[in-house]
Amino acid sequence: MNIVYMGTPDFAVPALEALASDPAHTVLAVFTQPDKPRGRKMILTPPDVKVCAQRLNIPVYQPASMRSDEAFEQLAALKPDVIVVAAYGQILPKSVLDLPVYGCVNIHGSLLPKYRGASPIQQAVLNGDRVTGVTTMLMDVGLDTGDILLTKETAVGENETSAELFDRLSVLGGELITETLDALESGTVTPRKQDEALATHTTKIDKSMSPVDFTATAQEVHNLIRGLYSWPMATMTVGGKRVKIHKARMSDKSGRAGEILSVKPLIIACSKGAVEILELQPEGKKKMTAEAFAAGHKLTVGESVL
Repeated sequence: MNIVYMGTPDFAVPALEALASDPAHTVLAVFTQPDKPRGRKMILTPPDVKVCAQRLNIPVYQPASMRSDEAFEQLAALKPDVIVVAAYGQILPKSVLDLPVYGCVNIHGSLLPKYRGASPIQQAVLNGDRVTGVTTMLMDVGLDTGDILLTKETAVGENETSAELFDRLSVLGGELITETLDALESGTVTPRKQDEALATHTTKIDKSMSPVDFTATAQEVHNLIRGLYSWPMATMTVGGKRVKIHKARMSDKSGRAGEILSVKPLIIACSKGAVEILELQPEGKKKMTAEAFAAGHKLTVGESVL
């Protein structure tokens, strides 16, 4: 198949690499978001997919909007058999969806119809799911509502973070998209409608979710810490200062919610159970172990972090 690939962040890189290395397919071009300023110095930085495409010598287009006539003309001139989309970050108009012979195929980081929307991977971890996966689907004008083509499941580790799961699902997505395109071309896959009764939706993750509520259960606190890693990070307040929590695990201890039960190791009680903080980062400083943090800060057993 002749493919136009649309994607932007690192999640979309493994699938592009998989397609580019598959002799059965040809990636004609990559469409990705425009370069954006990043970091404190606001240096203009290309998207991860652009960097990958340039390394693979694949032409790159960066239209500000796929709704423009110019973007559509660029795309139409390529005459793709299929458009593959992975975390592109733009809504495709119907004119684009209808252009390729085999349609537009999206790689989504959940087992649809569960977790449609912007943050399916983080939401799976935040909810403590033990199984998730990736889905390939035919895109329509709705948000992740198109017919399902193939899925691939994977177990979620007890201490696995969103960042770790993100990396694993991106690789699974690369494996699944090659299988999907082969099946589409050979006519061995039958698209199936999503069950709307089972549909759930996600919203964008933001910093308002960061503060840890130790009046929740230890499992909920643990899920929050895992789910918000590596952005925006779960936080707590110690000595009036905000501290980011990088890594934690469940503890079998118990006490009053928010109570420091132990300093070495650093264990904090929740409404049910407790969590052991393993790595954290005080405001304005580098990440450190909880032991190093405790050595430099006066923490007292029985003290509350609420």
